[in-house]
Amino acid sequence: MRFRHPDGSTVHLAYCTNVHPAETLDGVIAQLRDHCEPVRRRLGRDRLGIGLWLAGDAARTLVTDPSALRGLRAELDRRGLEVVTLNGFPYEGFGAEEVKYRVYKPDWADPERLDHTTALARVLAVLLPDDVTEGSISTLPLAWRTAHDAERAEGARTALRSLAARLDALAELTGRSIRVGLEPEPGCTVETTGDAIAPLTAIAHDRIGICLDTCHLATSFEDPHTALDTLTRARVPVVKSQLSAALHAEHPHLPEVREALAAFAEPRFLHQTRTLTAAGLRGTDDLPQALKGDTLPDTAPWRAHFHVPLHATPAAPLTSTLPVLRAALTRLVGGPHPLTRHLEVETYTWQALPPELRPRARAQLADGIAAELTLARDLLTDLGLKELP
Repeated sequence: MRFRHPDGSTVHLAYCTNVHPAETLDGVIAQLRDHCEPVRRRLGRDRLGIGLWLAGDAARTLVTDPSALRGLRAELDRRGLEVVTLNGFPYEGFGAEEVKYRVYKPDWADPERLDHTTALARVLAVLLPDDVTEGSISTLPLAWRTAHDAERAEGARTALRSLAARLDALAELTGRSIRVGLEPEPGCTVETTGDAIAPLTAIAHDRIGICLDTCHLATSFEDPHTALDTLTRARVPVVKSQLSAALHAEHPHLPEVREALAAFAEPRFLHQTRTLTAAGLRGTDDLPQALKGDTLPDTAPWRAHFHVPLHATPAAPLTSTLPVLRAALTRLVGGPHPLTRHLEVETYTWQALPPELRPRARAQLADGIAAELTLARDLLTDLGLKELP
């Protein structure tokens, strides 16, 4: 979906396909048929943006087989789909029964991460619509914190400098500018937008910036206005933003609140949980850890890294951090000029929801994704953007 900003520029809205597990190119093409096109039809649109997730195997196939890449581009065109952004965070296995810490491998100190991201950039340069010259890729925020010593930190910085040089060369060769954004996430080396300043200013390249995930922002209790002011002052570009909402518990000391939270404690993904105390931010790596005894202080609200559907606020006594998303979006695209032109709804946890809330068929999932995009569209038009055909 495309929108005209009051300054005349185009803002793109997509939904991320990492909600649909697929490791191979055949699986990706099946996604387009079984999920993406039905969402487009529900929205009554001739064209729908998708934030494509390509696992390592699929990316390798596309970058080494030009005919396969042309075939994917033709399939997108045939189904009324367009791609301006890729999710390059998960490398493989995102549809596994247990993902947890595996999603942070390989990290930016491992050569596979540079090779994979380079492949994604080359693929995206071909997939971009004919009238679009800028693409974006989100990637993990360097590494999970416990595996990132000084030697690996230097290796990650070296890899990102190499990536920047490769992106420059790709732009010169193709005329397409691909930018990559580190995505701050709780528990990682770059947990907050503030943590991103030092590594990104050390690289100091306009093709390497930040991907602002509004669920992660909220989970870390960051104020959107303060965060974006800081990034702007540091001249760190917001390459893209993922529109998502975290789980919020206002009174975590109450038994009924603990019981409601426990329904979201599931074995597939990490749900880092945070609370803001007088002594600063406290947290656990996962929601089950937070729910055990007094592991996490419960005198102030808790937020958990669980991407809840944007349009469906959890039942009381829980809620979501949709207000944080609204505030962030106002700053991102509500000013005289957009701070980013790539927006992506990223609720990948539909099948991790409590059983009674999970979609039981493809049609229900398509309905839910369409409802999320409708909400995002309404937020954008309320900010003065005009939806384009």
